[in-house]
Amino acid sequence: MSYYSPSIEKLIEAFEKLPSIGNKTAARLAFHILDASEEDTNEFVKAIIDAKKNLKYCSSCYNISDTDPCPICANQNRDHTTICVVEDVRDVVAMERTHEFKGIYHVLHGSISPMNGIGPDDIKIKELLSHIMEGNVKEIILATNPRVEGEATAMYISKLVKPLGIKVTRIAHGIPVGGDLEYTDEVTLSKALEGRREL
Repeated sequence: MSYYSPSIEKLIEAFEKLPSIGNKTAARLAFHILDASEEDTNEFVKAIIDAKKNLKYCSSCYNISDTDPCPICANQNRDHTTICVVEDVRDVVAMERTHEFKGIYHVLHGSISPMNGIGPDDIKIKELLSHIMEGNVKEIILATNPRVEGEATAMYISKLVKPLGIKVTRIAHGIPVGGDLEYTDEVTLSKALEGRREL
């Protein structure tokens, strides 16, 4: 039995549909919206509607942007011969925060996961291959996540791209800066050993 009015209950249920939001957090968010001024609430609603209406996928890299092509693909100062392949739009933001990568991206919008019914045709692999065929790409950097699905996706793409004579690299995985070896799991340690480099 609900102790809230139907309108409040409906608002709580709407927040609960968001990822990682449980009932208590959803209730807190709902009451925050109810306590906000009408102006703040309208701005919040408008921001959601505007984002849904104005954002689109870049036809080149499949990043989300207000423009097509996105600002990264449109930037002629970027190295268009190097493509960093990531699983998600948020991964582009993470890579950009490093200020180290000067190439362009390709967003797969997922990873191969047979357990979840996601195969190569369900993510943007064909589009990546088309992008490679169109330009003078020299290197593909596979920056998929270091889990089983990310590794499987990286291996699959590598097998498709290597025969084209394009350099394929994988980002290193290992011990985080400031981490202790004694607290590091075996898989992370083995990845750190695999990715070692000469000093």
